[in-house]
Amino acid sequence: MSERSLIDRIAVVTGGESGIGAGCVAGLAAAGADVAVIYHQDKDAGEASAGAVKLLGRKAVAVQADVGSEADVEAAFDRIADAIGIPDILVNSAGLNMSGVPVAKMSLEQWERIVRTDLTGSFLTSRRFVRELEPTGRPGTIVNITSIHASVMRPGGADYDAAKGGQWNLTRTMALETAKLGITVNAIAPGMILTPMNQKALDDPEYRRSLEQNIPLGRAGTPDEIAGLAVFLASPAGAYITGSTITIDGGLSLVLGQGA
Repeated sequence: MSERSLIDRIAVVTGGESGIGAGCVAGLAAAGADVAVIYHQDKDAGEASAGAVKLLGRKAVAVQADVGSEADVEAAFDRIADAIGIPDILVNSAGLNMSGVPVAKMSLEQWERIVRTDLTGSFLTSRRFVRELEPTGRPGTIVNITSIHASVMRPGGADYDAAKGGQWNLTRTMALETAKLGITVNAIAPGMILTPMNQKALDDPEYRRSLEQNIPLGRAGTPDEIAGLAVFLASPAGAYITGSTITIDGGLSLVLGQGA
């Protein structure tokens, strides 16, 4: 069996209906895992992502939930356990992007909206995941999709940057707490990835090129590239990695302080 095989594994991917989440769903299924897709509102996209898993001969279920809602998360995991079993892989990909509003002008509602989805969502899903997996005695993996902006700030991004920074520290804290259970917890910190969160770059090639010129490798990344890293971390090949954040940004975060 390949060191990157996920045969007999059960995965949950939040935000699995599009972008990085959908890429991770497809990558995990291709490696042999059964996959539950947690989507927020777009049922058709959630079902399509689950359908792609089934085409690969794996079990799948699509479940609607707001990851920032404790009741929704608990109900979603109940349904997943009934449909395909207790998961031993969790990928927290659900997230909202920065508002672009300075702190002095930001409403509390906007702040709480981003923090609830991007940070509290990872807390609620990870908590349920560990509570459910621990009694089985099986090892497991949590992968949090954070961002280079957990440590590289942008004006107007206080809501997103703070939430992602909190997610980074949640990752490291949980890695210590769950190590004795055989559950690894790591983060993937992407830079510019061509997803609906970067819709303008997808729609406007000239605008996209203007951003890509800031990236040392000269291009944006793809969801498949993030998915490949998530599969590695969940596989036996990544079993000795925990508490780490792996940056995947084409070198973008290295250009701080350049040019002046």
